[in-house]
Amino acid sequence: MDMKAFSLEGKIAWITGASYGIGFAIAEAYASAGATIVFNDINQELVNKGLAAYQEKGIKAHGYVCDVTNEEAVQALVKQIEEEVGVIDILVNNAGIIRRIPMIEMSAADFRKVIDVDLNAPFICAKAVIPSMIKKGHGKIINICSMMSELGRETVSAYAAAKGGLKMLTRNICSEYGEYNIQCNGIGPGYIATPQTAPLRERQPDGSRHPFDQFIIAKTPAARWGDPTDLQGPAVFLASDASNFVNGHILYVDGGILAYIGKQP
Repeated sequence: MDMKAFSLEGKIAWITGASYGIGFAIAEAYASAGATIVFNDINQELVNKGLAAYQEKGIKAHGYVCDVTNEEAVQALVKQIEEEVGVIDILVNNAGIIRRIPMIEMSAADFRKVIDVDLNAPFICAKAVIPSMIKKGHGKIINICSMMSELGRETVSAYAAAKGGLKMLTRNICSEYGEYNIQCNGIGPGYIATPQTAPLRERQPDGSRHPFDQFIIAKTPAARWGDPTDLQGPAVFLASDASNFVNGHILYVDGGILAYIGKQP
């Protein structure tokens, strides 16, 4: 097998919300595989934070301020990227939020906000890049889904609804645009140690693990939280020519949680 199939040399990759965390780890992997990195975030402070982090890693990245829920702003950003950097070959819909609120206590406005960022924004961003991908004759769209694309859990009704919808959007983009040599797949992370999940891993005053931390370790065959770097290999694979006949697939990177019923009490 020609290992050059995994190279991203000459490719332009746009990773949304990639100032830190999972998006940053994916962008770092893409840069090491030869891609040019473009990212956006919601404000200039986060973009500056991201640019500094990329510079520290020796990565030249192009950072932009953009609200990915704003269709006009996204269309304008894609046009700007094409003019300043080039046509986008790889889109990673990474930007996302979560609201941990019991369903009957959650306002409709909070529910809509999660849906807007986690589901509507990937639709908006994919819609913006697909026309140029069609013209170019190829493209890769990777949606950051979740185990909540498959499972429910207390307090995350909006997040689970959005991620379940994102799974089906992934399959539908595949169905509509596969004939144009566009592959749309998803990555479903398990519980990853990021700033977003830090409150769930805080040590208790007595030094014991947080109850949710204990729960996740017990439910994961790998017996640990994932690290953002655990997503790098799968992300490079799905962005590269090595996955040209993989389409509409959700690759779960979860340490085995979805395969595991749990230990007998």
